[in-house]
Amino acid sequence: MRTFVVFFFTFFAITTVAQNNYDKYFSDKVLRFDFMFAGNSQKTVVYPVGMKEEPFRGGSKTNLVDPFNYGNFRYEVFDSAGNTVIYSRGFCTLFQEWQTTAEAKTMERSFYEVVTMPFPKNKVKFILSIRERNGSFTKLYETVINPDDYFIRKEKPVNAAVTKIYTAGDPETCVDLAFIAEGYEADEMGKFRNDAKKMADILFTEAPFNEYKDRFNIWAVEAVSAESGTDIPGERKYVSTALNSSFYTFDLDRYLTTQDIKSVNDYAALVPHDNIIVLINSNIYGGGGVYNYYSGTTVGHPYSPKVFMHEFGHGFAGLADEYYSSEVAYEEFYPLDVEPWEPNITTIVNFDSKWKKMIAGQTPLPTPAIEKYSNITGLFEGGGYSARGIFRPEMECRMKSNSPKGYCTVCREAIKKMIEFNIK
Repeated sequence: MRTFVVFFFTFFAITTVAQNNYDKYFSDKVLRFDFMFAGNSQKTVVYPVGMKEEPFRGGSKTNLVDPFNYGNFRYEVFDSAGNTVIYSRGFCTLFQEWQTTAEAKTMERSFYEVVTMPFPKNKVKFILSIRERNGSFTKLYETVINPDDYFIRKEKPVNAAVTKIYTAGDPETCVDLAFIAEGYEADEMGKFRNDAKKMADILFTEAPFNEYKDRFNIWAVEAVSAESGTDIPGERKYVSTALNSSFYTFDLDRYLTTQDIKSVNDYAALVPHDNIIVLINSNIYGGGGVYNYYSGTTVGHPYSPKVFMHEFGHGFAGLADEYYSSEVAYEEFYPLDVEPWEPNITTIVNFDSKWKKMIAGQTPLPTPAIEKYSNITGLFEGGGYSARGIFRPEMECRMKSNSPKGYCTVCREAIKKMIEFNIK
């Protein structure tokens, strides 16, 4: 216990220094670092691609160091002496998901990646780390970034119109969401703006987002596609779109994503943003969400609003999938002898770090999935793609199914913490 207390106060001291010194370390622009993840199920290699200055920064100027410890990857920015963390974020990628598929055991692939940070005023040390299967982080890549480096590109941004759907206030004290059009032709941008507003309005009807409507800026970025829709490889249907989205990610028909994260970030750079949502112009059921990467959904299916809320739970708050009976491409995604980092599932390895204190004393653990316990917080077996050994907080939740119920209590609390982090 004494070791934990020492660690906590050390971390708190580092965090406090960073969060009170934005003007000392950073300007109001964005530094974007592009790179490749490459490897297979056992190997991850980082190949730097380049850096770029971007004009519009969203995010708090006080909460600079990530306190959540979420994500399968993490990047940290240190001051010039290399002793103080002045900025950090956790994130996930499709590459890490692919590493858990059967294909990754037989071949190597590469995925384009992007991370962003406030533009430093002086030289900084940049460290990119991976979370090992045991839950600890290991350094993958390290470099020194000189803000005067003439290889940091200062290019004219992509050409696309931008509409502000909702205005709440300064990006420093609001959550800025960038909705990007995918599969909308030039004459369909009115539809896209309406679709973005519809999804934003749905967001604001769900707890806890309904408590923070006055703290969200909603942007619509009109990325024009040559053709409508999205690729459906299983039906041999292909269209030319701005973000190159596709169903059949990892050969799952409903998993709709884009691996063109470069284009996604090129368009997102037109507005200040804390999170990115890709709206796909299709009536077919599908979507995908990756933490601090982006969330995506089709707009025309009856379940699109619920899919959006589910995928945004992944992308914004790092929530895990709580279902366990649907088909997935992953193999042993969560080791049962390690506590998952996601706030809404547990292997009980370190249940004290999760929602244990939110469970009433008379609730049995594990909690039977029967009507008596249908609306209480407990410990229900099944989640994280596994029917055994992984537990979720409630019988039903938006992260488990498309049932009428929204987010469970534990997920709502996790979302609240993420909103508060972004607006303070």
